[in-house]
Amino acid sequence: MTMRPDALTLRRRLIRDGLPMLLLAVAPLAAMAVDAGWLVPVFTRMAVFALAAMALHFILSIGGMVSLGHAAFFAIGGYVVGIGSQHAYDETPAPLGLPGWNDMLISLPAAFAVGALIAVPFGWLSLRTRGAYFIMITLALAQMIFYLLVSLRAYGGEDGISMWWGRNTLAGLEMSDRLALHAVCLVILALAWWVLSRMTAAPFGWVLDGARQNEARMRALGYRPLAYQIGAFALSGGIVAVAGALMANVDEFVSPGLGHWTVSGELLVIVILGGLGSLSGAVWGALVLLGLEEVLMEFTQHWAVIMGPLLVVIVLFARGGVGGFLDRLNMGKRHDDA
Repeated sequence: MTMRPDALTLRRRLIRDGLPMLLLAVAPLAAMAVDAGWLVPVFTRMAVFALAAMALHFILSIGGMVSLGHAAFFAIGGYVVGIGSQHAYDETPAPLGLPGWNDMLISLPAAFAVGALIAVPFGWLSLRTRGAYFIMITLALAQMIFYLLVSLRAYGGEDGISMWWGRNTLAGLEMSDRLALHAVCLVILALAWWVLSRMTAAPFGWVLDGARQNEARMRALGYRPLAYQIGAFALSGGIVAVAGALMANVDEFVSPGLGHWTVSGELLVIVILGGLGSLSGAVWGALVLLGLEEVLMEFTQHWAVIMGPLLVVIVLFARGGVGGFLDRLNMGKRHDDA
């Protein structure tokens, strides 16, 4: 019996896009049910890194922008939370004479705004080049932010800010409950997926994709690709900053390490591991990479030695990432049903 094409497409999307979200929603509940509540922050961390990787996926897949500088925005978001929270606790004025803030309704939009604003000049400078030069400029700019954060002695310098007074609240509600914080991260992840999916399918995404393939042709058609590319880079930077703000609440700690280039590399690995065919690939990549890390760390402190070859095997045998593998698996089922 042959399934209708629309039904096949729906099944593929449910498996590829819906299943990882469902896993992230159910896994913490299952962990609590079996008295393994310590695993909840692990799944929350997966959701946060999936959010950051999804923002990087957006500019990489349709814009062709391979950035090694997104750790800078991750750290910026974390410091928006840490600095605001510290001044709220100390009851001292924050930078620019602003009062301290300790509510996610303030810190998350502020993280997005600051991340996006800083991403604009970053994007403008980086997009003057292409290929390896683009990668190196984004890396250099991120390292500049990293050393700037190290120099902030008022906020701990290399040691960072320990938020021992607790996490941000949400509309006055405490976020000390791990499941509540996980739910917030999951809702924001789903919202980001919806927004970025709509933008990918909108004329904005078409122009970015057209510029990636043939920028001169897009200019001949009357578009200004650079403006679209900077806009996409700013949106991506803002979302990654929100992820950094959430991570600060998960760890109750921020440090310049959030902005180290290795974090950018980890986000890039997540994107590649999950596959570039769909935004949900970033979620699959985060589940696989961070899940493997957690499992291997239970067995050996030299887990990275095992992780490297495992990633190579996964990439070799799951061409197109996890998302591509699931699509091929689904197509195989389609032929079996025919």
